[in-house]
Amino acid sequence: MTEKAIDFAYLSRQTAGDHELERELLTLFAQQCVVHLRAIHGSADRQARMDAAHTLKGAARAIGAWRVAEAADRIEESLSGPEQAVSETALDALALAAAEARAVIALFDCAA
Repeated sequence: MTEKAIDFAYLSRQTAGDHELERELLTLFAQQCVVHLRAIHGSADRQARMDAAHTLKGAARAIGAWRVAEAADRIEESLSGPEQAVSETALDALALAAAEARAVIALFDCAA
């Protein structure tokens, strides 16, 4: 697990150092990860998968979960590209980045 799964310095700047708000945002993000990963991995609807990847990317950027944001962006771009397909490698990268972020959040005492 990497210590950079969440950029806490960035998050602190976003929340003006409000630790309670940080906890709330991290808890919400952890919950969103579960919902959006299910849609990305399980939906037969390409647009629903793209929307889930886009939403997860935005949520990740809001808290400084850069690896999740990058992986979700790759999936969104793959689904909107000419082949409209996502590789297993890209799905695995997103799942791993999200798992790392959620593990760091759990250590931050915000388990969801």
